[in-house]
Amino acid sequence: MGWIWAAAVVAAIPLFLYLLHQWRNLSNKKKKLPPGPKGLPIIGHFHLLSSNPHQDLHRLARKHGPIMYTRFGSIPTIIVSSPSAAELFLKTHDLIFADRPHHEAAYYLGYEQRNIVFGRYGPYWRNMRKLCTLELLSGLRIDEFQPMRRAEIMRAVDGLRRAAEEGEVVDVSARVSGLVGDMNCLMVFGRKFVDRDLDQELGFKDVIEETTRVAAQPNLGDYFPLVAPLDLQGLNRRVERLSATFDGFLDMIIDDHVKKNEEEKEKKDKDFVDVMMGIMESGAAGFDFDRRHVKAMLLDMLIGGIDTTSTAVDWIMSELMKNPTVMKKLQKEIEEVVGMDQMVEKSHLSSLKYLDCVVKESLRLHPVAPLLAHAAQGDCQVAGFDIPDKTHVFVNVWAIGRDPHVWPNPETFCPDRFLRSNVDFRGRDFQLLPFGSGRRSCPGLQLGLTIVRSVVAQLVHCFDWELPDGMLADELDMFEKYGMVITRAKHLRAIPTYRLSR
Repeated sequence: MGWIWAAAVVAAIPLFLYLLHQWRNLSNKKKKLPPGPKGLPIIGHFHLLSSNPHQDLHRLARKHGPIMYTRFGSIPTIIVSSPSAAELFLKTHDLIFADRPHHEAAYYLGYEQRNIVFGRYGPYWRNMRKLCTLELLSGLRIDEFQPMRRAEIMRAVDGLRRAAEEGEVVDVSARVSGLVGDMNCLMVFGRKFVDRDLDQELGFKDVIEETTRVAAQPNLGDYFPLVAPLDLQGLNRRVERLSATFDGFLDMIIDDHVKKNEEEKEKKDKDFVDVMMGIMESGAAGFDFDRRHVKAMLLDMLIGGIDTTSTAVDWIMSELMKNPTVMKKLQKEIEEVVGMDQMVEKSHLSSLKYLDCVVKESLRLHPVAPLLAHAAQGDCQVAGFDIPDKTHVFVNVWAIGRDPHVWPNPETFCPDRFLRSNVDFRGRDFQLLPFGSGRRSCPGLQLGLTIVRSVVAQLVHCFDWELPDGMLADELDMFEKYGMVITRAKHLRAIPTYRLSR
């Protein structure tokens, strides 16, 4: 008889959702909501989205306006698509929209959203962010890892130089991902890992890619909370398996650090695990802080740090190969500052102004996180529109970077537009928001930029790059693959030629 009741419940769900939709329509008629496209009963506007929703929302916003009302399942959602609108939500009303939406994958992976990226706004989250900023991502801490980062970049350059001597076609995307992954693991865990260290079947990098892929898939439980326990797509079961894999891995790492620290009382070179465990054991955090919090923060550093940084470098190198004139101009700047008899050092980076322009322009066209997710913490009014409590808000950074009212020839890769511009990407200029703005801006901005600038400068200075199989620059495809970050649809492949005199 149990299956009969289960079937009856499943059959009743559409009727209940339809009645809920009708009730909300009556409620919304009393509110002045932003304009938006016509939705369908129950599913709302899901039918208007394809595999690249940031692009679809951009097209819809051009018709319905920069503050657009949509509904996905039972969740009212505001799409923000202009700098002035973004400033209203991320600065003027920053506190109201400082929360994150509930996210089923993040709930399982982030120890019930105890992490920073998806953590719910409140005293706990503020304490965690402060702890992360002061103890893990401060300028002093970043500088401590500079020798390690330099050694890893030199090792990557040596590998590419050997490939150049053989005339080998290099998978640039994979090489960059491997380099950034190794640097990240050394900073976070104090060691690098081979593929089977995390999972015997998939391998280290494959598990991380699988995690970001599953987490980015639309989960019915996020949009229809009443059906979340049913896990109709099986996504929660997949996330739970991945979560168990990471949990076991992180426990092993922490236990290993505890054992080593007992043997080496005066350990000098501390990685992120050492710092976090020291805070937990001393009680210096000043708030509830146990292993779950340590693991949630480490997972943020591992997954967020690898994917976002390597993807940013991948897009920059893609644009440089597609625009050889820009590549030559950047190489000339580095040659004048550094010379052709040595590699780029940290001390050179502050003098590479055109490099900064290249990074800004690539992040304008290819923000690694295209949609910044926020949630309202109460009823409010923005620009004369009523925004109900718990409404989700997506700031479409990808669309803002292509706003023709702000950016002349927005689809053209033109770093020179920043030569006489003070526009920055640290959150004060709302036409360029790759790292967000306000309370939920990315705390890893400084570390990410340091790695991106160092890797790009070295790859451009040490090598000339030729596309394989006689491919012309304008034939290089720039198709996107949507996920937690926007990656290239296909890996970037090219033939390096070593160009230094030593």
